[in-house]
Amino acid sequence: MKSDHALADLTARVVECRACPRLVAWREEVARDKRAVYAEETYWGRPVPPFGNSAARLLIVGLAPAAHGGNRTGRMFTGDRSGDWLYGSLYRTGFANQPGSSHPDDGLRLDDAYISAAVRCAPPANRPTTAERDTCRPYLEQEIALLDRVQVMVPLGGFAWDALLRALAVRAPRPRFGHGAEAVVAPYTLIGCYHPSQQNTFTGRLTEAMLDAVFTRATALMGRP
Repeated sequence: MKSDHALADLTARVVECRACPRLVAWREEVARDKRAVYAEETYWGRPVPPFGNSAARLLIVGLAPAAHGGNRTGRMFTGDRSGDWLYGSLYRTGFANQPGSSHPDDGLRLDDAYISAAVRCAPPANRPTTAERDTCRPYLEQEIALLDRVQVMVPLGGFAWDALLRALAVRAPRPRFGHGAEAVVAPYTLIGCYHPSQQNTFTGRLTEAMLDAVFTRATALMGRP
């Protein structure tokens, strides 16, 4: 498919990006000074490419890769607790073939879903700046243009919600983020979702039932059986 080739070309540019000096320095420092438990592993240490089905009708947008998750494994939401929660929910709601995501060769496949991020490099303290968000935005804009079957978008957290609205060129007043909040930005429907970070899952701010409800709602909007 033409879009597959274009997405592959875009991904090739993403993984070579060095546009944000702070992020480049941090991702490479983390990859060099590894956690002891991963001392024998080779870290990815670059911008993390998107993951999923190019014919997807569901686009999930995360915040940024985790330093010892995606920045280590080279795949979105892979090798960390947030990924355990996200892929567990996608499995329960029919978007993934298995509930776990440990490394890029673990057999995980997504059905009708594609995962990207507002920022493609792991940021210090999991906090990218607005300037870094805006520098990365053209990649998200191009992905949206190439993913021509997408109907529903699920940004994970307020930062991703705002980044997605900016990528869609939504002007003020912008719809407000909230878990389960919906906004129609034709031809898409956005559904807000709390990020499955440990800060949210350990405190009960986000439960498995709440996460599943978001993707069940996406299923209904997409008309999936």
